[in-house]
Amino acid sequence: MKKAFTLIELLVVIAIIAILAAILFPVFAQAKLAAKKSRALAQMKQLGTAIYIYAGDYDDYFVPSSIRLLNPDPADPNPAIWPPKVLPYVKNTELFVAHDTNGTFATDWTTRQNQSIGFTDAAGVDYTGTQCTAGAATVGCEGFGGAANFSTADEPASIGLFATTPNGVGGKWRGYVFNPYNGPSDPGGVYKNGLPIIADYDYVAANPGLSPGEMKPIFARYGADKQGNGMTPVIFADSHARMYSSKSMNSYGKIIWRFR
Repeated sequence: MKKAFTLIELLVVIAIIAILAAILFPVFAQAKLAAKKSRALAQMKQLGTAIYIYAGDYDDYFVPSSIRLLNPDPADPNPAIWPPKVLPYVKNTELFVAHDTNGTFATDWTTRQNQSIGFTDAAGVDYTGTQCTAGAATVGCEGFGGAANFSTADEPASIGLFATTPNGVGGKWRGYVFNPYNGPSDPGGVYKNGLPIIADYDYVAANPGLSPGEMKPIFARYGADKQGNGMTPVIFADSHARMYSSKSMNSYGKIIWRFR
């Protein structure tokens, strides 16, 4: 008689393999997510370092997230934005795009919505007369009357500058920035504790009724489950980086977003 597996033995082996797969696949998924988070932290930390070096070259001023001029050059009427100004310090456009997104480097104002890593609008400059007021910025304001100096950021280790953002090829996405003044204010009345809009889903796509100026949210992409568990790296004004969940960032005073 030839030796062979019985049907029962084969079914037992298949059952064992299925059980092992059910145990190991979530572990593999967690390992993959951890790798993405590590990559995102390393990637964005380079942007934080670039901002720091930029400030050293420009009398301790932050790179403006955007500059809106009252009388722009007719040959170039669009506001300037931060990515092209930072690119010479990093030499790599991929650093401006969150991993596993369809984002692209924001080359100018017309492509600003495509980028999936945003810089804070608190560093924006606006000479058009619709300026933010320092210490009392309101929803929708996009820039102040001058560039931000590191001297105004008196708690650099707590001031959030970069995070991942929702992006799209048109419409209301503004992926190159997030706005610290569009979210809820601290119920205790502490101005600097106010928040941007922070979600672990595409807030822009989910709120078609809002204007672009009312949005500019943070999108905590990594591990997003719409329950607040999605995460994003946050880069601080002293150039250190840390991973935060959407849920943890929606706590007043944890990170200073409104430093002007």
